[in-house]
Amino acid sequence: MNRIGVGIIGAGAATQAIHLPALAALGDRLQPVHIADPDQGVGEQVAARVRARWSADAQAVIDDQAVDIVAICSPDWVHADQVEAACRAGKKAVLCEKPLAKTEADATRIAEASTNSGVPVIVGTMHRYDPAFVAARSAWQGFGSRRVFVRSAIYLPDNNEMTSLATNQAGSTITPGAGPAPDETPEATAEALRNSVLGLAIHNLPLIRTLIPGPVDVLEARLMRPYGYSITIGDGLRIARLAALMPGRWDPSWTLEAWDDRQHLEVRFPPSYVLAGSSAAALTTQNGSRSWRFRESGYETQWRHVADVAAGQASPDVSVHEAVADLRYAIAIADGAARTVLERTS
Repeated sequence: MNRIGVGIIGAGAATQAIHLPALAALGDRLQPVHIADPDQGVGEQVAARVRARWSADAQAVIDDQAVDIVAICSPDWVHADQVEAACRAGKKAVLCEKPLAKTEADATRIAEASTNSGVPVIVGTMHRYDPAFVAARSAWQGFGSRRVFVRSAIYLPDNNEMTSLATNQAGSTITPGAGPAPDETPEATAEALRNSVLGLAIHNLPLIRTLIPGPVDVLEARLMRPYGYSITIGDGLRIARLAALMPGRWDPSWTLEAWDDRQHLEVRFPPSYVLAGSSAAALTTQNGSRSWRFRESGYETQWRHVADVAAGQASPDVSVHEAVADLRYAIAIADGAARTVLERTS
């Protein structure tokens, strides 16, 4: 079987610790052939590890005829332009890291580019593909249809600690919240909170949206220093409590739980940057408990699905229009949280 060529835009921590190991696990089907990064030292080193070409310019990856799938792992403010370019080039599939975009207008551009070109665009929301979560969600009776309480809690150490477990990293990770003391004005706090939602909460919000479809109100929101949030959202019958904090001096913990009047769902995800298999998921009902855990991680399952889509063997499990709806949901929460901060200080 001829392997499908993958081009990657951005050679940072996610590429090194997540995507390249996942591609290696699927090496019988997928082959990194071209990596773009403006940092020559990092780009050349990472490309050499997988015997791929290196370019400083993202367009070189998009123009490469050996590249069938473009993985966009660049800063989020350039996602829309790069996805549009990959669609114009007629690639077989595009995998875009989250968030898909920073604005609804850019997300709409992406959806239009995908629809008009016929190029599938898949967002890198790996938890949506986590096989244990998918199994538990399928077992939940009436998923998202009744009164429900959801709790998402993310507590992580420094990103460098995570990446060092997965790879000998070229370059360095910028830990959220690191650097000079933040501006403490209400406007700066509101913007930092918005960014933390679109940078960290975005991992679980597509899952929460399946439980609480929205629209939702932001009932409470606070920025947690140095990086994180405490946010409560709801729609009257259903409530979600979102908490995150990093970096910290503790073992990583990443959980998602949901309760209704008959069931309790608990999912414990492995931390990002580590391919450690699927989550550990359990569903307890009046009739007993069931649990799931699989060898393959959400990253690997996602890449397997991208390969199937590129080969014409499957349609995207999550359409680009559904991905845009996920982003609108996240942006509404991010904007609502920022607005709550400003209203509290006005």
